Amino acid sequence: MTRTSIALLTLAIALSGCARDITSTPGDAPNLESWIAEVKARPAPPLDPLPVMQQFETFEYSAQSLRDPFSNAFTDEGAASGPRPDSTRRKQVLEQFPLDSLDMVGTLGKGSGLIALVMAPDKVTYRVRPGAYMGQSDGRVTSVYEDRIELVELVPDGAGGWLERPATLALED
Repeated sequence: MTRTSIALLTLAIALSGCARDITSTPGDAPNLESWIAEVKARPAPPLDPLPVMQQFETFEYSAQSLRDPFSNAFTDEGAASGPRPDSTRRKQVLEQFPLDSLDMVGTLGKGSGLIALVMAPDKVTYRVRPGAYMGQSDGRVTSVYEDRIELVELVPDGAGGWLERPATLALED
């Protein structure tokens, strides 16, 4: 068999399948039309009743004369007498780093002349004496010991004032 005869045979089989479908369609049409007529003749189902709307009680706001809950209820008088950061003081190098990122790595000297060695995240070791500042909360070093550095930080109290908070930087093991 040649390719041409195989192609003609395939075409004949395909066309015979189409001819059979065309002849069977007109016999099914009356059944379809009667089914559509039956569905259209059915009565429509009843609609659900509309929901009952609730009547809400009206409310009149009458607290205009009371204190505004979003205004600052605290006065700045008490804050002015407490501790405050010195805005005119020049910032020191260790104040650019958070306190928890600084590591005490050792000490130099003895007694009252003790100097702490602190390594910053930039891997530079700095000398720290009492009175120096470190950390981002205006932390002032109050004392240096062989195993720790004690300092006092100034943190906002949320009412416009400042609180002193003690902090410690311990020697790493």
